[in-house]
Amino acid sequence: MYDVIIIGCGVTGAAAARRLARCRLKVAVLEAQNDVANGTTKANSAIIHAGYDPEPGTLMARLNVEGNRQMGPLCEELDVPFKRTGSLVLAFSAEQQPKLEELYRRGTANGVPGLQLFSGEQARQLEPGLSDEVTGALLAPSAGIVDPWGLALALIENAVTNGVELHRGCPVTAVREEKGVFVLTTPKGEFTARYVINAAGVDADKVRALLETPDFETKPSRGEYYLLDKTEGKRVSRVIFQCPGPEGKGVRVAPTVHGNLLAGPNAEPVEDRRDLGTTADALDFVRRRAMQSVPGLDLRQNIRNFSGIRANTGRGDFVIEASKAHPHWLDLAGICSPGLSSAPAIADYAAELLEKAGLTMEEKPGFDPRRPAVPRFRELDPEQRAGLIQKDPRFGRVICRCETVTEGEIVAALHSPVPACSINGIKRRCNAGMGRCQGGFCGPRVQEIIARELGVPMTDVLMDQDGTWVLACETKTGKEAH
Repeated sequence: MYDVIIIGCGVTGAAAARRLARCRLKVAVLEAQNDVANGTTKANSAIIHAGYDPEPGTLMARLNVEGNRQMGPLCEELDVPFKRTGSLVLAFSAEQQPKLEELYRRGTANGVPGLQLFSGEQARQLEPGLSDEVTGALLAPSAGIVDPWGLALALIENAVTNGVELHRGCPVTAVREEKGVFVLTTPKGEFTARYVINAAGVDADKVRALLETPDFETKPSRGEYYLLDKTEGKRVSRVIFQCPGPEGKGVRVAPTVHGNLLAGPNAEPVEDRRDLGTTADALDFVRRRAMQSVPGLDLRQNIRNFSGIRANTGRGDFVIEASKAHPHWLDLAGICSPGLSSAPAIADYAAELLEKAGLTMEEKPGFDPRRPAVPRFRELDPEQRAGLIQKDPRFGRVICRCETVTEGEIVAALHSPVPACSINGIKRRCNAGMGRCQGGFCGPRVQEIIARELGVPMTDVLMDQDGTWVLACETKTGKEAH
């Protein structure tokens, strides 16, 4: 039996797992899909918000600012790309100026450091690419950008190396409580625990419904994006927002830690929580709003469109609370924006609530907070590259030309504490396929390496989730098989 089981391994569940790994506890994470960070975490704006947007006094406000404060040291410990770029919120008329002033007051109340109100001219001095129509701006220097799936992966890898068990492909299908013990049914058998953290993202309400009728409901919202080539990566140096409205924080234009430029999202309610499609109308909306902020954007340099689903609940705040009828069950639900920014602070708060509910949180001697440095060949100088190749010649074979990713990096990702099991799993771990050709050149080569290293036929290699085979073959009976 486990002390704590965490359901879901997006960035919130992964952060909770690492926090609990610091204690003398037996902890397991049950992830429904075949890889971690395969939901909202892999398809968002990759922004670490400063914390001026949430209403003062909310969990969002407190945990956003605290999570932002922790992000720099955390990413250094875990060797995750992070840049504190700062952000600008733009006004385009005198009518929008009071909104900037309201955000300034909120941010000050929330404890956001360094906020400044600028005129349009002052904003253009910071960011020459901004529109001449900008009349004012709010600067938040503590905002930043991060690799979101890289952060989640690093958190769970560090948790696993410190004793947490991760079970992938393990959706929870039934829950019952017997004499103070939760019994979770999965396709891989039953798991028992004294405490449960529900971090199931957009499905948190459905998971809670396995135990009892939830007092919250996920209202999924889809946001669509443009990912531009690195030729556009220096168009702006900060995260550029527009004044928020009823639809959310609005379309933003932001650099990424990998050197690209991201534009989006819109916000569209959807019924299907798995509907990650993109539409011409939504992308046209994103295009028009992005170019309102930065008119010089060259959207012909778009290399990919994608969408993500946000786990809104309509409460206007995170849902982080224990069940009244089952006080050892803790929901981490409604973790929409700024959930990524808040993740480490959400994990700390969850640990506090578990301790108040009776869980003994004794620090574990020997906990190692650091993840070993991940080799990134493209970032090394010639001498470092030569040394790496001398140790392992596979680092001398470039597989992904766009991103300069080597065979050595791909092999390392396949034998890491949380190994990749698909082509896109490799993409998220070391960027192979993330560049201009989007895997057109390196995809088949990555597939070959996966088959070789895992000892499986090429036809068994997945693109991403279960069932996404790349190749098919005919059996002796003439039937198609994967």
